[in-house]
Amino acid sequence: MELLRGFKSVLGAQNEDTEQSGSETVEKLCDRVSSSTLLEDRRDAVRALKSMSKKYKLDVGTKAMDILCNVLTNDRNDSEILGLALEALCNITSAETQGQQEEVSREGQVASDAELGVQFTEIFIKNQENISVLLSLLEEYDFHVRWPAVRLLTILLKNRCYQLQQCVLVNPMGVSRLMDLLSDSREIIRNEGLLLLTQLTKSNAAIQKIVAFENAFDRLIEIIAEEEFSDGGIVVEDCLLLMLSLLKSNVSNQNFFREGSYIQRMTPFFELDATLTPGTERGWSTQKMANINFMLKILRTLVSPNNPQQTTAFAQKIMNQCGILRLLCGILMATGIPSDILTETINTVSEVIRGNQENQNYFSQVNAPCTPPRSAIVVLLMSMINEKQPFNLRCAVLYCFQCYLYKNEQGQTQVVSTLLPSAADVTTVSAGQLLCAGLFSANAFSNWCASIALSHCLKDNAVQKEQLLRVQLATSVGNPPISLLDQCTNMLSQGGTMQAKIGLLSLLCSWLTSCSIAVSRFLQNTSNIPYLTSQIQNHGGEEEERVASGLSALLLGICSIDNDGSVKDYS
Repeated sequence: MELLRGFKSVLGAQNEDTEQSGSETVEKLCDRVSSSTLLEDRRDAVRALKSMSKKYKLDVGTKAMDILCNVLTNDRNDSEILGLALEALCNITSAETQGQQEEVSREGQVASDAELGVQFTEIFIKNQENISVLLSLLEEYDFHVRWPAVRLLTILLKNRCYQLQQCVLVNPMGVSRLMDLLSDSREIIRNEGLLLLTQLTKSNAAIQKIVAFENAFDRLIEIIAEEEFSDGGIVVEDCLLLMLSLLKSNVSNQNFFREGSYIQRMTPFFELDATLTPGTERGWSTQKMANINFMLKILRTLVSPNNPQQTTAFAQKIMNQCGILRLLCGILMATGIPSDILTETINTVSEVIRGNQENQNYFSQVNAPCTPPRSAIVVLLMSMINEKQPFNLRCAVLYCFQCYLYKNEQGQTQVVSTLLPSAADVTTVSAGQLLCAGLFSANAFSNWCASIALSHCLKDNAVQKEQLLRVQLATSVGNPPISLLDQCTNMLSQGGTMQAKIGLLSLLCSWLTSCSIAVSRFLQNTSNIPYLTSQIQNHGGEEEERVASGLSALLLGICSIDNDGSVKDYS
C-alpha cells in the first residue's frame, strides 16, 4: 500500500490505521479533478491517476476515462496536465500485459490486461469527439503532449484498427495532422509517426490515397536520402514499409508514384559500388539487407503481373530508362551477394523484363564479368541446375527464365537454336547445353526445372515446337543419335522420381499441344500410349501420383485432338 500512502498530498492526510482501498482512492481522485478550481490541484490528481492507471487499470478506466477526456478539452492551455492525462489513457487502453495479477470485474468475470485494454479502446473510440480532440492535440509541438498523443493513437490503432481508420477518414484534417509528424525534428516522434501511418494505411485504399496526395512519397524519399539510402538504419526500413503499404494493390497510388517521377528518385538506392567492390569495409549488415529487400519489394509492386498491363509496362519502361534495370543486373552478376538479396534481385529483374521486348533484349545482352564472358542467362541457368544452390534461388532463376521468354519469340528462337546442330564453338557453354544437362541430371529438382524451362521455350510458338524435333542427342560410341523427344519418353518409361516424371509430362504437354507433327512422332513409339493409360489407371493416394495421372490424361487428350492420322495404328 506504499503507492496509496504517496497520495496524501493530493487527498489530504489520512489516519495511518485506516488505509484506503485502490477503488476508493480512484474515486476521490476523480472527484478532485472534477471539482477542484485550482489547476495545480487538478494536475496533482491527474498525476496520481496516471500513477495508478497500470496497477488499477479497471478502476481508473471505468471511473476516470470520461474525466480524463474532459481534461483534454478543458485544460488545453496546460501542457503538463494534458501530457499526464494522455499517459493515463495510454495505460488503460494498452493491451500489453503489465505483469500484475488479473483483475476481477463486478460480474465475477476475469478480465486480463489485454482484454481490458481492448474494451476501454472501444469505449474511447465510440465517442467520435474523443478522436477529434486527440488529433487536434497533434498540433501541439510540446513533446510532453505530442509524444503521448502519438502513442495513444498507436495503441488505439493496434487494438481497433478499422474503427479508428473510419474516425480518421471523417475528420477533415486528420490525415494532414498525422502527416505533420514526418516533419518533426525529433526522431522519436517522426519514427513513431512512420509506424503509426503504416498501421493506419493497412488495407484501406481510401486512406492510402489521401496519405499519398499529402506528399507522403516526397517526405519519405527525403528521409531515405538523409539516412543515406540502403546504408541507413531502421528508419529507412520503416519508410520503405510505409511506401510499400501505400503502393501495394493500389493502382491509383502506383500511377501517382510513376507520374511524379518517384521511380527515378529511387535509383541511388541501388548504386552499391562501394559494397560490391572487393576489399572494401562496407559490407552487408543485417539492416542493409533488410533495406534493400524492401526496396526490391517496392519495385516488384510497381511491375507486378497482377497490375493492369499498361501500368506495369509504363513502370518497366521507366526502370530501364533511368538505369534501375542496369543497376539490378549489376547486382545480379556481382560476386559476394547474400543469397536472400540475390534471390529477391533475380525475382525483381524477372518482373521488370517480363513481357517487355526492349527490357528482354537488354537482359539478353548482359554478360558476367568473367573470362571468357558468359551471358547472364547462361550464368543463371548454371545456378538453376546446380543442386548445391539454395532452393529459393533455383526457383527464382526458373522464374526469371520464364519471364525472359514471356511473349518473346526472338528469345525462344535463340535458346532453341543452341540445341540444334551447328558449326558454333563447341567449347562455349550454351543455354541449350545447360537445359539438357538439367534434363538428364541425377537430381530430380534439376530435371523438373529444366523440363519447365524448356516448355517455356515452346509456349505459343509452333515454329520452335517443330524445330525442337530436329534435336539429336549423342549416345554411346557406335550407336546412332536419339531424338530429344524419344529420350524424354524413354526416361518416362524407365521410372525415376515422381518429380522428374511430372516435369517431363509437363514438357510433353506443352510440346505436343497444337503440333500435329510432334504428336505423330510421339505416336510412332508404340509403347507411349500404353504407358499413358497405365499411368491414368494408377492414380494412388499420394498427391504427386494424382498430378502425374492427371498430366498423363491431359497428354492423351492432346494426342487425340491433334492427331492428323498419319500414324497407321492411330488413324
